[in-house]
Amino acid sequence: MYGSTGYSNGYHQQQQPGAGEKRGGGRGRRGGRRSRDLHGFSVPEYNHHQNNSTDNDDQQEHKSPHPCTDFDKAYFHSYAHVGIHEEMIKDRVRTETYRAAIMQHQSFIEGKVVMDVGCGTGILSIFCAQAGAKRVYAVDASDIAVQANEVVKANNLAERVIVLHGRVEDVEIDEEVDVIISEWMGYMLLYESMLGSVITARDRWLKRGGLILPCNATLYMAPITHPDRYKDSIEFWHNVYGIDMSAMLQLAKQCAFEEPCVETITGENVMTWPHVVKHVDCYTIQLHELESVSTRYKFQSMMRAPLHGFAFWFDVEFSGPANSPTNNHNQSLLITTSNNNPVDGITRKKRANPNQALVLSTAPEDPPTHWEQTLIYFYDPIEVEQDQIIEGSLTLSQSKENRRFMNIHLEYSSGGRSYVKESLMR
Repeated sequence: MYGSTGYSNGYHQQQQPGAGEKRGGGRGRRGGRRSRDLHGFSVPEYNHHQNNSTDNDDQQEHKSPHPCTDFDKAYFHSYAHVGIHEEMIKDRVRTETYRAAIMQHQSFIEGKVVMDVGCGTGILSIFCAQAGAKRVYAVDASDIAVQANEVVKANNLAERVIVLHGRVEDVEIDEEVDVIISEWMGYMLLYESMLGSVITARDRWLKRGGLILPCNATLYMAPITHPDRYKDSIEFWHNVYGIDMSAMLQLAKQCAFEEPCVETITGENVMTWPHVVKHVDCYTIQLHELESVSTRYKFQSMMRAPLHGFAFWFDVEFSGPANSPTNNHNQSLLITTSNNNPVDGITRKKRANPNQALVLSTAPEDPPTHWEQTLIYFYDPIEVEQDQIIEGSLTLSQSKENRRFMNIHLEYSSGGRSYVKESLMR
């Protein structure tokens, strides 16, 4: 099922006086954005040898693919459920943005070879075929590939869309590709994501100067106030039909706020301009960079309000390969000098998009998507004055138990108190 055959395709507080966080829990959707209890990303590293290679890369030996673990198999199995794909396809912001990006880049796709990494039901592959692609390799390790193949046949595209049922690490094709397209983003961008598979496909097959859609992604964070959420989950217990049930508060906080929550907030909940946690350039990012992402942040509150936690969201950008470099050295210069790309660790007032590239955003002020926003709530809010500083650090790392899980280590301080909150997204 998962091999190359089948060409059918915790929390703790720092010990400082006055600190008062308590254990808590999470509400909202658990697990991956499509699966309720299966998640993550994990891909073996291949040596970089094609469109972004240096002269020495071709002399390095290919590393063996990471074996398909039981976690991988369970993850792929979860994608066989039609409801997961229905949710994604019905997300009109997501699906119509991808279709618009394909048509916007039709000149790069028409008559060319495309690879769709994690094709699911095959809808993006079909969009590419409709845009004139000569051949599309639609790759998916889930059994949904069987249905994708039937969808392709039903639309009379079997001659141009080839469904490959297997991991991108294991399947084989006999040619390079001009375009890689993938909808790989998970909650909090990197959680339950397939970015590693896109990197693997890029390094194995993408032609020099080829196109990757989307080409850039940026993860943001910002402090939030959300009194209605806290009132709904916690304050409720102070008076339940006239009964004082405050003894439930600790357990209520644990159940509501221990784990990250996937919910929709609005721009009114956000207390400052967002901070760039990580900018991803899909042409150059390497697998080892996904193992751990760290940033330090410093916010200045724009309002007087209780600080209830932090929100995370992301943008992805679809632009042509004209600005993509031919080697890693040029790209490193581009990242540090370009006005197009956010820089890690910078607080941004406005998305930089001077070229008006097509952007899919999951920000609170933009139309909602199935990704919503990811919220990390504190067990007790912190009262914050206008202009008060909120600062600390964040580390997102792949779990040693299962790289499809993500460890979150959040340190934050404000008003002279410092705290630490640790969560596992699983």
